[in-house]
Amino acid sequence: MDPWLMWLIFAAVLAVAEIFTLTAALGMLSAAALVTAGSAAVGLSVPFQFLVFTVVAVVTVLFLRPVALHRLRQPQAARFGVDALVGKSAYVVAEVTGRDGRVRIDGDEWTARAYDETLVIPVGKTVDVMEISGATAIVYPRD
Repeated sequence: MDPWLMWLIFAAVLAVAEIFTLTAALGMLSAAALVTAGSAAVGLSVPFQFLVFTVVAVVTVLFLRPVALHRLRQPQAARFGVDALVGKSAYVVAEVTGRDGRVRIDGDEWTARAYDETLVIPVGKTVDVMEISGATAIVYPRD
């Protein structure tokens, strides 16, 4: 079997293992094996292939992996649309029950329902928006 084919199989095995571990390390090693497969295909001798693999693996694991992990661990970008309303406070403008009501969120009026269907929230009360369902805010009183 040709050396470039062995490196290619090794790269594929590492890539599949990365899918199951999600550590980014095996993915970097897979990339190193892929580069080494290319160097083997152009005729580099076996000792130089191992040197290429070692250099590329060290560079990717030590320098690219931390950058990739940092990017993955960054908090989600700012929410927008109706998702941005979840967690905000609202002002009750018409009594809110488990079936209907109206609240004002950031100056806009929304139909509303109580998160707990047994609650009756009077006008003037401040509530928290728990979720948005269609065009209805699901709210819970602040106490």
